[in-house]
Amino acid sequence: MKMNRTNRKSKTLLAGLGAIIFPVTFVGAGMLFTACSDMLDTTSELVEFAEDNTLDHPTDSVYSVLGIVNRMQIIADRTVLLGEVRSDLVETTEAATADMKRLAAFDFSQPNKYNQVSDYYAVINNCNYYLANVDSALQRRGRQLFKYEYAAVKAFRAWAYLELVKNYGQVPFVTQPVLTEREAEDARQGQRATISEVCDYFIADLTPYALVDLPQYGTIGSYSSQYFFIPMRALLGDLCLWAGHYTEAARWYNSYLNDEKQPVEQNPSNRIRWTSVTDFQRPSDAYSVQSTREYLSFIPMEERVFDGTVSELPNIFQSTQENNYFYQLTPSAGMRRLSASQIYCMEYKTETTTDTVYVPRTGLTEDLLVGDLRLYSNFRQTAVGGQDEYSEYNTLRQTMQKLSTTRVLTYRSPIIYLRYAEALNRAGYPQSAMCILKHGLCDDNAHEYIDSLERVAAGSLISFDATLFTKETTLGIHSRGAGDANCNAYYSLPMPDHQLASRQDTINYQIPLVEDLIVNELALEGAFEGYRFHDLMRVALRRGDPAYLADPISRRGADQDGQLRALLMDTNNWYLPLQ
Repeated sequence: MKMNRTNRKSKTLLAGLGAIIFPVTFVGAGMLFTACSDMLDTTSELVEFAEDNTLDHPTDSVYSVLGIVNRMQIIADRTVLLGEVRSDLVETTEAATADMKRLAAFDFSQPNKYNQVSDYYAVINNCNYYLANVDSALQRRGRQLFKYEYAAVKAFRAWAYLELVKNYGQVPFVTQPVLTEREAEDARQGQRATISEVCDYFIADLTPYALVDLPQYGTIGSYSSQYFFIPMRALLGDLCLWAGHYTEAARWYNSYLNDEKQPVEQNPSNRIRWTSVTDFQRPSDAYSVQSTREYLSFIPMEERVFDGTVSELPNIFQSTQENNYFYQLTPSAGMRRLSASQIYCMEYKTETTTDTVYVPRTGLTEDLLVGDLRLYSNFRQTAVGGQDEYSEYNTLRQTMQKLSTTRVLTYRSPIIYLRYAEALNRAGYPQSAMCILKHGLCDDNAHEYIDSLERVAAGSLISFDATLFTKETTLGIHSRGAGDANCNAYYSLPMPDHQLASRQDTINYQIPLVEDLIVNELALEGAFEGYRFHDLMRVALRRGDPAYLADPISRRGADQDGQLRALLMDTNNWYLPLQ
């Protein structure tokens, strides 16, 4: 069916914006992908063949780019669920669907709605088609007309492939559009790429476009369209981090955060705090991951099913009328233990002295007020009375402040700072990484908290514009939920209990311990956003230690699940099957 330009216009956010859709179908006898046979669907009635789509008109290009965003809506919820449901931070409830419970149990003996690899390849094949057919050399008034869109689509493709390979381990690797059954079969039989191979390919592919600005389409729906696109340098940092190129990862993160036109501050105002050093009844509830000062990119979702893809996350994580108040996921016992294990420190000043106080761990009005306060800030569970035992409604109400019905975040500034810390630490700069956690990294703090040898060695990797990044505009990430981390004597750079033979021995001692702090902070800051399972995976693979992932996930409940731990000690079970 030929879609003309008029058909593509829509009053909804993205629906109908002219996606050139080529979901992938692998066909033929002995099909490997039996549960996703539409992986390269070359017979879709929405296909517009190459001779009809040279993409040489600005309107065609814009609609095609936004059409790719439309396809990303389909995998948006999954980017959260695949990273959280399999982690140690959430547990399924009795109300969870069979698919959700099997996902949490790593049971893929039956088809599962969350294992639909074709949806990732639909994004990838759209990107491949666009990149192969857009007239990238076309100029107008001396300006390359599709420069911004071309770079943005390359970033979409790399992001989709990274999500795909993190979840499936080894995947068919296709960088040209698949339009025929013969091409689909060749792709199925062809090269498979590992995580490191995917990352290395796209590091080379994206680097020439790292400084290209994002497209600007104005406001679509109620959002500035610049947020629909993946920040290239942040993505390059992620690719390098997964590939083990730590110095390069730190350099990309620093370049993105320290951008002279759009610097990314650490937002010291966005934190939850006790308001008194003597009265611990209720803290100020000011922390929000949906702060417009912090989200950097997201996948926009529709508000009504009639308009397209609506996020299921609110009905999965929260009590709503639609689900009769029965939520499917709830913070795990493991998440509660991690939050409560943190030590909340407060600095206070009198006319003559400056001192610290540590919030007591007993006698508080709620269990969630013990330790770090970010879980308390985001999560509430209340009992509702007046219902008899036969009521169709749940007597517990759960809310999760992290959720938005109209967007699924892909990049948020504190998470990038934590990945930056992870890269710096593995590059051999644990003091710099600890500075991000405890104080916030700026030139003034670097000179105060990082010794001269590390400052010289790290050089530009830890350099920030001194006029934009100051002590007043930076904040240690741990302080967002645990008080004044900079004053906390129990939250410090790990030191050996005796002098080691060399400075390098001390650094080698510190790196895994600082990494543990970073991984904990990623959980405290990024819980329920879809990162946790892959954060554990990345570090476990780096260390060659499957127990690093298997232990916390098997202990997400009140007691350790020995059977689950044994399953996860085999790294093959970390990945979804390409059925």
